[in-house]
Amino acid sequence: MTRSTPNLLRTALAVTLLGASLAAQAKVTPEQAARLGQDLTPLGAEKAGNADGSIPAWSGKWRGAPPHVQFAGPGAAYPDPYADEQPLFVITAQNMAQYADNLSDGQQALLKRYPSTFRIPVYPSHRDFRYDQKTEEYIKHNALNAELIDDGNAAANAFGASPFPIPQNGSELMLNHTMQGRAAKEEATYLQAVNYADGNKVFEKVNYKIFSVWSDPNNNLDTVDGMFTHFLLTTLEPVRKKGEMVVGHEFINPVASPRQAWQYAPGQRRVRRAPTVGYDSPTGAGGFRVYDEDRLFNGAPDRYEWKILGKKELYIPYHNYRLDDPSVSTEQLLSTAGHLNPDYMRYEKHRVWVLEATLKPNSRHIYAKRVLYLDEDTWAATLADNYDSRGQFWRTNMQASIYAYDMQRYHARLGMYHDLIAGSYMVDRLLVDQQPALLNASSFTESDFTPGNLRKLGTR
Repeated sequence: MTRSTPNLLRTALAVTLLGASLAAQAKVTPEQAARLGQDLTPLGAEKAGNADGSIPAWSGKWRGAPPHVQFAGPGAAYPDPYADEQPLFVITAQNMAQYADNLSDGQQALLKRYPSTFRIPVYPSHRDFRYDQKTEEYIKHNALNAELIDDGNAAANAFGASPFPIPQNGSELMLNHTMQGRAAKEEATYLQAVNYADGNKVFEKVNYKIFSVWSDPNNNLDTVDGMFTHFLLTTLEPVRKKGEMVVGHEFINPVASPRQAWQYAPGQRRVRRAPTVGYDSPTGAGGFRVYDEDRLFNGAPDRYEWKILGKKELYIPYHNYRLDDPSVSTEQLLSTAGHLNPDYMRYEKHRVWVLEATLKPNSRHIYAKRVLYLDEDTWAATLADNYDSRGQFWRTNMQASIYAYDMQRYHARLGMYHDLIAGSYMVDRLLVDQQPALLNASSFTESDFTPGNLRKLGTR
């Protein structure tokens, strides 16, 4: 990273020493676990606010929809609980030096790359929402039982939520992100869009069906039998790809059991094993991003060395309900070159863990270094900076989120991927016809996610 603060350096030193002393001990003591719900939130964040009050103390006063919000239920739009708020200030290329300590390298790069259009509207920070009771129970159980296995590439004895709420090293922190509690079932039709520097746009419309058996409260570690998630993706547009389908499985240990997938091509009317569904294989509209940067990082972590650099206070995308506002069109969101229209973004100051991934010797990936910024309250990556094999800053990405009232968890929304060199960007999970995802309310079962069912769907 090009900029650091004394607080970041102190935290990094403390974490390094702690990691060295506890390298062989993953689970924490009962005394440490007792901090959850005390000075730490039930998920493991610092409960206190920051020194100047710009980050409030965690209240967790709302579980589900707040009293002033009228939410119609699963499949309905999520009303913005902070709709009446206005930005406290706006960071631009002209005043960014004033706020540089609270900006990621990627945010600063975007401000410099697009000085007349990119800006960061900063709103009041909120820590009002609480996760469902099951997630809090999972977190406490995991703190006392979870252990790193396979050289830090997987977690054992954990279920349903982040395994290490008091992380001691980079591998534990990385797994907190990739194994965070999500929707058990998600069904939606999303639009992927690439906006090129020359003004051309490429779109793909994809129907998503995702069944995270890991997050399903009806399961436990024994019943999932090593399974993490099933997925079925059906391409609806463009016409030349209509009807293409991919079904696959992800496993709790992604190194011992790599992701499996099968694909159906309408022109051939046959199902074949998909050979490349991980790491840096290109995917999505225009092949713009790679498989393992969905939600900024996912999949097998074994090609990288993971290191905690500490904590920082950053302005990150948060409570991004306006991106899903039914009155906002896709054309409005994509109306600016180089980045999403900032009029519809919301940023808040939050504490984030800074996690660095460095490519191992003799390993291959298009990104030689990655820096992820994980929100302490959710364990979700919100920003990511990616560097190529020459050490050149190449791409910077963002992940928007909302609190889903019916799920009682934070839910990933638009993913934004920026190529700083080419001047193009991709947006994933745009709502089609403003129809929100159906979360935890679909009727599909594990039998819907098999190669055999893919053959049936292909011949209909």
